Amino acid sequence: MQIDALLWILLPVLIAGGSALLSFYIMQARMEVAIAKEREVLAETRAEVRTTRSTMEERVKATEQEARRRALDEFMQDFRVEERHYFRENKSVASRQKSMVLQERLYFRNIPLSNWVEHEMLVEEDMAENIQHIAKGCSIFSTKSLSEDSKAAVSRLLEQAAASAGTAQLAAALNNGHSG
Repeated sequence: MQIDALLWILLPVLIAGGSALLSFYIMQARMEVAIAKEREVLAETRAEVRTTRSTMEERVKATEQEARRRALDEFMQDFRVEERHYFRENKSVASRQKSMVLQERLYFRNIPLSNWVEHEMLVEEDMAENIQHIAKGCSIFSTKSLSEDSKAAVSRLLEQAAASAGTAQLAAALNNGHSG
């Protein structure tokens, strides 16, 4: 009878030990599932932070470039050209020449940056309406306007340069993301 009594005493202890082991393994599995979910959430959050950071960096760079462009445009608007012209008539026995003298001076705000630059152009008597056209053609300080074809070509070149710079930045960001 001692074996029966011993068996009845040890049986609940064995059942309690088995139950403890079973509950330990179940809790261990639950913990691993919870940890896996937390790691997934953490990975998603890190990816979101990386994308937000890169987006913000791109926005900051674009804003800085826009600010530089605006500052340069404002700076360039402070330059101006002052022009004046008068007519000179040279009379000689053999000929009579009428010429227009164009004088130009470059200013930054109210500060002259150059001395008067003088151009003398021969003007015929019948060319009175083309005087402004002649003056603009000979000016060394006036800007030449771009034709529509050249504007389109310049804008395509700028877009290609921006796209290639963006691709290079994306590749650098991907390389930094994989190494970190």
